Amino acid sequence: MTTTLPPLPAGAADLLRDLDAPPRLVAHLALVHEVAEEIADFCAGEGLEFDREAVRYGAATHDIGKTVHPEELSGPGSAHEAAGHALLLARGVPERLARFARSHASWGGPGVTVEELLVSLADKAWKNKRVQDLEDRVVDRLAAATGRERWEAFLALDDLLTRIGEDAPRRLAVQAAHPVRARETHATGRAGRC
Repeated sequence: MTTTLPPLPAGAADLLRDLDAPPRLVAHLALVHEVAEEIADFCAGEGLEFDREAVRYGAATHDIGKTVHPEELSGPGSAHEAAGHALLLARGVPERLARFARSHASWGGPGVTVEELLVSLADKAWKNKRVQDLEDRVVDRLAAATGRERWEAFLALDDLLTRIGEDAPRRLAVQAAHPVRARETHATGRAGRC
């Protein structure tokens, strides 16, 4: 099995290098970004309008706060969300791109954008985790954008997420092949909780 990572957007990759991000985190972000690209391609093809650059950057940096809270790479926690948002803002990243670090785990609030929904969906779909409430919100946006019946939008999204889910074991193995800390010389064999 190859552990080659898909490329990240240049700005995000540079920032992760500057922060000396743990290899497991970089792997996670690259894999979520890869899935976000697939979801974005699908949604754009369906006629949904959204800021593609924001989705790309959001997927590539949504967990960047784990550079501040590395314990959350292999354990539960949400401190990385506010920390990541603050870190990105402090590095000069505009709010429209930094917001995903804070919002990727909270898609149910008022004013959630389609971009935030797509990043949240990618962060679940990469490991084949299905979250009905989140998917329903995306289906609603797709149905409204296309004028199709809601059930048709649901079936199309379900087909996409099923295909993405079929590759989850490979993605999990790729992530697990990258150490949690830069000093580690071999994988632990655990996928962690990213």
